[in-house]
Amino acid sequence: MTALEHLRVLVVDDTVLYRKIVSDTLSGLPDVEVVGTANNGKIALSRIASLKPDLITLDVEMPEMDGLSVLNRIREQGMDVGVIMLSSFTRKGSDITIKALELGAFDFLAKPQGGSMEENKKVVSSLLAPMIKAFIRRKEITRLLKGRSLPVGMPAVAGQRAPEAGEPVCSGRMGYKKGKAEIVVIGISTGGPNALAQVLPQLPADLGVPILIVQHMPPIFTQSLANSLDAKCCIEVREAVDAQPLLPNVGLIAPGGSQMKVVAGPVGKPPIVRITDDPPENSCKPSVDYLFKSVAYLYKERAAGVIMTGMGSDGTLGLKLMKRFGAMVIAQDEATCVVYGMPRGPVEAGIVDVIAPLEQIAAEICRCVRP
Repeated sequence: MTALEHLRVLVVDDTVLYRKIVSDTLSGLPDVEVVGTANNGKIALSRIASLKPDLITLDVEMPEMDGLSVLNRIREQGMDVGVIMLSSFTRKGSDITIKALELGAFDFLAKPQGGSMEENKKVVSSLLAPMIKAFIRRKEITRLLKGRSLPVGMPAVAGQRAPEAGEPVCSGRMGYKKGKAEIVVIGISTGGPNALAQVLPQLPADLGVPILIVQHMPPIFTQSLANSLDAKCCIEVREAVDAQPLLPNVGLIAPGGSQMKVVAGPVGKPPIVRITDDPPENSCKPSVDYLFKSVAYLYKERAAGVIMTGMGSDGTLGLKLMKRFGAMVIAQDEATCVVYGMPRGPVEAGIVDVIAPLEQIAAEICRCVRP
């Protein structure tokens, strides 16, 4: 990174242990400077104003002013600072974290349960380091895009004309396939709760097909996410349970720490989801690829796959298989992704039919279901 990209971080946590663990982890990363710490939300706001950090790590549960209150104040005052939440594995912590992510927090880290300080430091480092790298990359992209007049999306094939305003962005290789999708599957990670909170409420109550979602999250957090989305949406949103039938107008979120796939149901009955303890794929559990591959074999051309903001490449192999069977593929565009990782692979592989900004994803899903 250049000097202009040097990342200044403020660590906010009410426990000395985690202030030290997080501070030590960040100090060991290249081009990252810990500019200060705070043990509660009020002090944090004061130090954000005086120290001007690029990023804060923010504990969810703190005395005097909790993490959500701090994030709300940051938004109200228009402070230009990113936020990574640190949460405990509790229902209260997960509920608050989901609200924070929907308000625009960049990502979150679940604090390790038990273990020595050194063991916890290794866990935090393994989770926090890639988040910091992704945050830096996002700042670079934001700076590059700042002030530019962007088209609706980017053509998926070099040389294709730029789209007109409001026109779907189709790849020249695949084209916009006419046909009715009977299931929609969504893969998403970093930036997911906020993105889903914008997309799913736009879907009509009578969409007519089931929606399956893999959001990279640990246990407890996926239940909180499902509850939050269900309160916002016309469709029903639930955390999936084993052997649950796929029903129209119902969205099912893969439980954290488990894998989710679809299989044929009893004769004359709809397909069902199976929740398994199969190994991680792409170091992810739940894994987008794991779900998408099962959908490809069962639904073939009668499916639509949506890949959205997130780190890594989970979903690319599954979408390649879905495309081989004739499914529709929609990808979120780079400009509106918090992290343009998961959509990048399918776009560069030329298997994407439509590239759309976040605000148009719901409309593109409806076009697949109701052509």
